[in-house]
Amino acid sequence: MEMPDVTGGFVALLGLTFKEATADRVVITWRVRPELHQPFGIQHGGVYCSVVETAASVGGSLWLADRGTVVGVSNQTDFLRAVREGELTAVGTPVHRGRSQQLWQVEITDADQRLVARGQVRLQNLSPA
Repeated sequence: MEMPDVTGGFVALLGLTFKEATADRVVITWRVRPELHQPFGIQHGGVYCSVVETAASVGGSLWLADRGTVVGVSNQTDFLRAVREGELTAVGTPVHRGRSQQLWQVEITDADQRLVARGQVRLQNLSPA
């Protein structure tokens, strides 16, 4: 299955670039910039949550393929290091893929390979209508 077209909308607003997207691994990069900061000048935590959700959903969709679609039902993201600028990389991998649900883990690192955020998303597998 090809990756769904996720190049517009919210993904474009965040400036995400997909470096790799398979059923087993999704790699996304983006540049931290002032419009993505929270009021104290660091990357907004909602951006991390959004990237974690995006990586998991794309990977989960590719794995489920023509058997249905996926929707996120839980997103738990920890923020570990403040970032003001630079490029970040998110790597999403599956933890569990079952008949009705999937669990994906996503780690976000900075240019020095330091872990800045980590999250997991539980996806519900939906059958075709």
